[in-house]
Amino acid sequence: MRMKECLSYDDVLLAPQYSDIVSRKEVSLKSDLRPFEFDLPVISSPMDTVTGASMANAMSENGGLGIIHRYCSVDEQAKMIMNSEARVKAAAIGVTGDYHERALAVVAMGAQVLCVDVAHGHHILMKNALQQLRETFGNTVHIMAGNVATLAGINDLADWGADSIRCNIGGGSICSTRVQTGHGLPGLQTLFDCSSTDRDVTIIADGGIRTSGDAVKALAAGADFVMLGSMLAGTIETPGRVIHTTEGKVQKLYRGMASKEAQVDWRGKHSSFEGVATTVPMAGPVTNVLEDIRNGIRSGLSYSGARTIKEFQAKACFVRQTSAGTTESAPHILLR
Repeated sequence: MRMKECLSYDDVLLAPQYSDIVSRKEVSLKSDLRPFEFDLPVISSPMDTVTGASMANAMSENGGLGIIHRYCSVDEQAKMIMNSEARVKAAAIGVTGDYHERALAVVAMGAQVLCVDVAHGHHILMKNALQQLRETFGNTVHIMAGNVATLAGINDLADWGADSIRCNIGGGSICSTRVQTGHGLPGLQTLFDCSSTDRDVTIIADGGIRTSGDAVKALAAGADFVMLGSMLAGTIETPGRVIHTTEGKVQKLYRGMASKEAQVDWRGKHSSFEGVATTVPMAGPVTNVLEDIRNGIRSGLSYSGARTIKEFQAKACFVRQTSAGTTESAPHILLR
């Protein structure tokens, strides 16, 4: 059987092109999550160690979007929505149990975006949830759904009622889905495949993005936004617990929502686990991290001579690199 070759972020580079862009300020990173427009195409992940009210507010102040996690009681999540002052309020819900009650509660508190948040989104439970949410809210809220990894997946979720779709399965830094289940696709390949959809749907690259360069590649491959977890996890604004080590270092807890630790804290037990828990170094205010990401993405577009994301997607030229090229691409003086 002949198998399809799939590409990851490290397998490719973008070929530099002629540019007449004199300053990075000429580059616009505006992107639409209809009916809303954002100045920075970055969304913070709906994880309990990434996005609460403080992160949502900070994301809004910096031109992006924060999605408040669902791993708490309905009342607790509704209070976080109420206490957030973001221009666009967004909340995650599931597809079983209290998801409909949760949706009603957060929308009543001002949520304008509902993120239907499950690991395997190409599923009958997602279909049922999307159809019920559309019956309840019509087009008065933006519905984000996922995760999917295939063209069939993005097409079906769009047909079931999703406005935007999170694309990638198993690529996050604290996700072990591919190890535990043997399923998934490399994140960049997922974007190549999903961006060939003919549905009018917003694409969100979710998982596996470690640098601004990866974000640039994701946008070039067809993503409208990138969703980040680990790159933001050490910042002051996350809800992650602060940990002081015996060596005098200050760390923050960061964990996958399918990890044993997260499942036990959330529902008192664990079943199949597809994530891990760890700590990451404190990284200061999220504004500083987002500014570095913004500058990196702007520089990326300027290397292709593009002033907008849409122009960049039309002009971008991907090339394959060998494993030796991957080593050469990173700072390698320390390997000597």
